[in-house]
Amino acid sequence: MMRPNLPSTRRTALTAAILVIACLGGVGGALAAPIPDLLDLPAPVNARAVRSLQLAVTRAGDRLVAVGEHGTVLLSDDNGRNWRQARRVPVSVALTDVHFPTAQLGWAVGHSGVVLHSADGGETWARQLDGKLAAQVVVEDARKRAGESEGGNLDAGNRDAAARRLRDAEGLVADGPDKPFLGVHFADESRGWVVGAYGLALATKDGGKSWTSLMGTIPNPRGKHLYQVRGDANALLVAGEQGALFRSTDGGSAFSALATPYAGTWFGALRTRSDTLLAFGLRGNAWRSADGGASWERIDAGQPVTLAAGRTLADDSIILGDASGRLLRSTDGGRSLVALTVAPTSGLTGLVQAADGALILSGPRGLTRIEPELLVAEVKK
Repeated sequence: MMRPNLPSTRRTALTAAILVIACLGGVGGALAAPIPDLLDLPAPVNARAVRSLQLAVTRAGDRLVAVGEHGTVLLSDDNGRNWRQARRVPVSVALTDVHFPTAQLGWAVGHSGVVLHSADGGETWARQLDGKLAAQVVVEDARKRAGESEGGNLDAGNRDAAARRLRDAEGLVADGPDKPFLGVHFADESRGWVVGAYGLALATKDGGKSWTSLMGTIPNPRGKHLYQVRGDANALLVAGEQGALFRSTDGGSAFSALATPYAGTWFGALRTRSDTLLAFGLRGNAWRSADGGASWERIDAGQPVTLAAGRTLADDSIILGDASGRLLRSTDGGRSLVALTVAPTSGLTGLVQAADGALILSGPRGLTRIEPELLVAEVKK
């Protein structure tokens, strides 16, 4: 399970997730043999970085922060009109996701199991975790659980499951730091979660100073890739491949699997209200549940193109973006989607709303700003 020799269907899905949009490139280096020097090589200064592949974008207070290939971190203090590189990033691996729970404190994740932390609004970054350390956290937890299963009153099936998790964890150590983290979310300055390929999932309660494994807590025995984690202090959603959708209502202490009607990959999920969920993913699949995941209804996205990113905006409307760069908006809690006629970008990997209401898109050619009045005008048409 923890080996990079994937069946073609899982390889395709993981490629799409690493780039966040389908068909941007092959798996190639994403799961190739580890290149440890990139973990120690600072991100290069690149005059054309603003037009390079950007994989995620978020808000840090009023500042915008984007991350992408070669350890690039870009910052904007004018709502996405102009961008500059962060002053110091200690790695050159691709960064796949970023989140700031406060204006100053933020975390980014990426290839080789890297977790970076910034305490100054993204200007400078320090490495908190890499694939080698993450593997040790996972194997120590698996050994503890295996020991408890041998000394307890578990049935044969649970003992076998514990032993299998230990074998997989030891394989993770043997593989080296070649597994990417794909999603990160922090509820506040202390509590955070990171998820990634082969079911990698860790949590911290002290701002990343120490980490614990969630791989025995999330019911994911086949190690399905996990692409996104979102939520708040108590309610968390984890979206992944092959219909994997997990929910926690106690801040990550326990997770349950939500049965969904789509068996393909989910690239993200939103909680629009207390019990209303919206999941989106491959082939234009978007599904809504108004009862916490007990039942689902399909939302028409208009075309079978992978839905790569989604956000709830300040006015409680929802924006989804697909791999062609097309934008869809819902103003009725996700019951229906309207395609905006803003010209599509060349693909889309992430989106966020700037402080002035503009929509900022990340993608293979950098970052795009869509003026707020255009978004409003398109909805009225």
